[in-house]
Formats: sequence, structure tokens, C-alpha cells
Amino acid sequence: MPPKTSIALRAALIEPGQDGLNDWLKAVPEPAERSHQLAKLSRAELGKLGEVLDTRSAKVLLESVDDELAARAMSAMEPAVAAPLISALDTDHAADILRGMPTAARESVLSRIPARRAATLRRVLQWPKDSAAAHMNPEALTISSSLTVSDAVELLRLHAAELAADTETTAYIYVTDSHGRLVGVVAFRDLVLAEADRVVAELMNDDLLWVSPLTGVEDAIRALEDLHLVAVPVVDADMRLLGILTLSTAAELAGEEATADAERQGGSQPLEIPYMRASPWHLWRKRVGWLLLLFVAEAYTGTVLRHFEEEMEAVVALAFFIPLLIGTGGNTGTQITTTLVRALATGDVRFRDVPSVVAKELSTGMLIALTMGLAAVIRAWTLGVGPEVTLCVALTIAAIVLWSSLIASILPPLLKKLRLDPALVSAPAIATIVDGTGLIIYFMIAHLTLAQLQGL
Repeated sequence: MPPKTSIALRAALIEPGQDGLNDWLKAVPEPAERSHQLAKLSRAELGKLGEVLDTRSAKVLLESVDDELAARAMSAMEPAVAAPLISALDTDHAADILRGMPTAARESVLSRIPARRAATLRRVLQWPKDSAAAHMNPEALTISSSLTVSDAVELLRLHAAELAADTETTAYIYVTDSHGRLVGVVAFRDLVLAEADRVVAELMNDDLLWVSPLTGVEDAIRALEDLHLVAVPVVDADMRLLGILTLSTAAELAGEEATADAERQGGSQPLEIPYMRASPWHLWRKRVGWLLLLFVAEAYTGTVLRHFEEEMEAVVALAFFIPLLIGTGGNTGTQITTTLVRALATGDVRFRDVPSVVAKELSTGMLIALTMGLAAVIRAWTLGVGPEVTLCVALTIAAIVLWSSLIASILPPLLKKLRLDPALVSAPAIATIVDGTGLIIYFMIAHLTLAQLQGL
């Protein structure tokens, strides 16, 4: 039986006015539960949602559910109904919803939004989804350096009312020249506390931190976090101010990036929608590509085993330890890549740190190799395979740990340098790389330590 609040949502869609929907919003304050119930509505029911939403309730609802669901709801409504609801949202959030809508529906809605507002949204939508400009607020407060403080404050008061500016967009006031080029910044607090007859040029700071429109989201987030800023300006190649990226937007993006990285490290493409709304077909599409790639890559492990078939026939005990050896190598590499991918994302590790990372991980690897080698000796002794095979297994597991440590400490920074996502070095990927090479190391050491293999 559906929960009462879910029944209340459907009832609100057929009641005149907004009272029923407002009651539902009060009864279901949790964003996750709102999304869960809203996602169960049919397309026709989502279309009716526009009839009971006003701009205030639309802002409350759409800002509490994920962008994919909001885009689905807006696409189900008549464009004339959806247009004022989207127009009432903050620019960056409205752009995120429009970006998730089918092209035809998006253009139809934009054509019904006031021209100035639509132009602002289009300026954001033109940028790639993973760029800083795609998530900026283009409505930054700007003043001229030649204004007096009193004139600047009066101008800002008018602009802030027009833009419905919040504390983040008004924390810094950007100083631009007659061509819109950024020349300085002044804190709002400093401006309103300064003497009324002082000139803005005397107060502004021209030592600017800024990001370009195509700066990656992770780099822009790091710039904000490192310097503890509330917002960072986005400027083009001519230093013209395009907008600002705020801390609250960056925090949301950071959470999304962390989720996407976690999914990539598990060997899957990011879902981009909540898991409970992902169909088996959607999950298949996100997972099967990686699995097929890893399947092809893993096939060489069988080729290696076939190449060393005679060695395994001569010393059958060698086969006992294959799962143990390749599993240990994969696990070692996974531990390192997981740590490094996060360190790269936070800026704690950069490409120039690779020598230090390699030295640190190989030193750690030596300690782990000694420990795992001792564990391998104990395991071989319990199986009663003899001293020669025991020595071979112990040396191999130590060598594989060191080899895995080397590969796993180099690949993530290298991918980052090549402008590829280091999260692509997922746990399955590093395990696949180490599996075949680990077997080669195993049989090479076996040839050196086992008399039975001499001449093979």
C-alpha cells in the first residue's frame, strides 16, 4: 500500500490551487523522500504538477530534488507552464535542469522565457557540462573603479534587488572597466564600512584569483577550498567577467564528483541518476563496456597460463598458488590507486610528486612484501609442497607486491597529466594489469628456483 504522503501528492494534483501541494511539501521535508515519491508519478501526472505549482513552491520543490527528476518533470509540462517556473530559479540551477531536458523541449521553454533571462541562461548552457562556466552564476555584481563609495552602494542596492542576490553573490563586488574586463575586487563588508567619499579604486584588490570558463570543475573547487573563498570569478581570455562560481555550487559539484569517482573505481560508468531509479537496462549500459574491456584484457592471463603449461605439468603444486598470488597483487594495487585518486582530486598529490610517491609506495611495498612473503611461507608449509616451491612462492609474492606498488603509484598521476580521469584506474583495471604480469613473474622465478624446470 502506498504511503499516505504519496496518496496526498496525487490528491494535490487534482485539487484546485496550491494548498494541497503546500501541505504535501510540509509533510515530506526530506529531499530523498520527495524525490522518491515524485519519481513514481506518471508523465501525465508530472504534467499536471505545473498546474498546482507557483514560482515559490516550484523553487522549494525543484531545489530539493535531483536535476534529472526536475528535468523530467519540466519536460512533461506544457512549455508555457514550465517557462516561468524555471525562470524563477537561480541561474545555475535553472541551467542544470534545462541541460537535462530533450533539446526540443529545452528550446521550447527558452523561447517562452523573457529574452534577457533566456540570453543569460543560454550563456551558461553553451559551455561543456564539466567546465566551471557551466555552473557559474552570470549575474555577478559589478561596479566601476571611478565611483565613490556612496554611489557604488546605491548602484549595488538597485542591482541586488534586480538580481535577487544572496550572501554568496554579494560577498565580493567585482570592479570592471568600460569593456567589462575584470580589474579588481572589493569585499562587500569593506565597501559598506568605508567613508562615503572614498573612491572604489582605493579599496579594491587587484591581486586577483580567477578561473577560465573551461577550467575543470575539480580544479575550480580546489581553488575555492584552498583559499577559503565564498566565490571565484570566471573570466574569458580577454579578462572579461562572465560570472562567478559560488561555494555552495562547488560543494554540490564536489559531492557529485566524489560519487562519480567511486563508481568509476568500481569499474562502472557513473549512473548520473539515483540508483533506485536506474533500470536494469540503464545499469547494463553503464557496466557492460568496462566488463567487456576487462574481459578482453583478462584474456591474456589465459594465454600466459597456456604458454607455461609444461611448467605446471612438471610441478603441479605451482597451480595451487595462482589465485593467491594474483589476488594479492590486485589487492595491493587497489589500495594504492584508491588512496592516490582521492589525493589527486584534493590537490594533495600532483604530477611533479610522482618520484616522491613512487619512493614512498616502494618503501611501503617492501615492508608489505616481507610480511606477505612470511605469510606465503606459512601457507606453503601447511600445504606440504616442499622447500623449493615454498621459496618460489615467497619470492614471487614479494616481487608481485613491489611490481603492483610501482604500477599503481605511477598510473593515476600519469592519467591526470594526460587530462584523463585517474579514477579510470579502477580496482578491476589494476587487478587485470597485475594478473598477467604477475603470472609471468611467477614462472620466471620458478625457472630460477626449481630444478624440475631446468631446460623447459
